[in-house]
Amino acid sequence: MVWNNIIWPLILELNKPWFTIEEYHTKRDAFCSSYSEEMKGKVAGGFVSLIVKGLLLKDKDKEVYSIHWKLVPYMRKRLWLDYGEAIRLISTK
Repeated sequence: MVWNNIIWPLILELNKPWFTIEEYHTKRDAFCSSYSEEMKGKVAGGFVSLIVKGLLLKDKDKEVYSIHWKLVPYMRKRLWLDYGEAIRLISTK
């Protein structure tokens, strides 16, 4: 849900493989505004899950998150990449 509705659309909108936490919060708030308050908790858990699975990487020095390097060509071509495809791409050697 977080990847398909917030992260990948944000990456395509910004047209760069990284985003700031403020850019994420803006997109998240726009998505959550049409849902109940408990949705923010689910979205927060989904965001952490993307980091744990390796789809998102946090820069140690700045408040910047970037996508896995194998996903960058899809961003450059502006192709839609759903969660399952993204997981398969970063899992293959």
